[in-house]
Amino acid sequence: MTMETAREGAGRQHTTRRLWALPPVAALGLTFLYPLALVVQQSFTPEAGGGHDLAGYREVFASAGFREALWTTVWIAVGSTAGCLVLGFALALVIAFVPFPGGKALSRFIDVFLAFPSFLITLALLFVYGTAGMANGLWTDVTGAGSGPVDFLHTPWGVLLAEITYFTPFVMRPLLAAFSQVDTAQIEVASSLGAKAPRIVRQVILPEALPSLAAGGSLVLVMCLNEFGIVLFTGAKDVTTLPILVYSKAILESDYTGACVVAVVNIVLSVALYGLYRVVVATTAAGGRRAGA
Repeated sequence: MTMETAREGAGRQHTTRRLWALPPVAALGLTFLYPLALVVQQSFTPEAGGGHDLAGYREVFASAGFREALWTTVWIAVGSTAGCLVLGFALALVIAFVPFPGGKALSRFIDVFLAFPSFLITLALLFVYGTAGMANGLWTDVTGAGSGPVDFLHTPWGVLLAEITYFTPFVMRPLLAAFSQVDTAQIEVASSLGAKAPRIVRQVILPEALPSLAAGGSLVLVMCLNEFGIVLFTGAKDVTTLPILVYSKAILESDYTGACVVAVVNIVLSVALYGLYRVVVATTAAGGRRAGA
């Protein structure tokens, strides 16, 4: 009887947990999965209505504008992620291991920076590097020229600079958390044995930081793939990414089927990158367990 009572109690607990899971699952389905399903459905629906076909996908995939937007999205996202990883790693190293006045305040400011909207950072860059910004104003004051030479924010390089500026703290935050767990005794021992700073970073600090680098880099890559505000606020007319293409087709061209097709491609690309990230993390963790064994 005791075994049967225990099984009945476990069954009731399992049923209770399922019931508690229903409200959040229902809310998720209503607010996210259902609209997503409508987007996918619309991507297979012709503009004239009636039935479902792949005409929208064939038309979008055959468009040179879509292929250019896809390439622009990928290379800007990859370039921004690489820049964020290099800059974020260097800045996190300085904040975590180089004592200087204001280091703790700077670390706290990074947490605040994460809450800033992306367009605010872009607006700040426009005040500095825009055609009427501080850099050009200083140039005209010194040389007396009518206009300054700084005019790159409206190009892909301006978008790249804005995204690196905005997304670098998203790499620094997990790195700073990882660096706080590094045993400083290892660094002291390596230094006492004659190891120089680059070797200490490469052999002691970097292995501890790799999981955090992977997590931060993956997050930044996915966010860059879906970034809309930075590209829009820089005014880079020749820079068309997939989110900008969705906006153009839906709002400017009223091509809702084409917009949904591009949106589905963007979603598939983001989910594929997330799946790749999970595989890499699982492989790294398995390798670490084997090495520890």
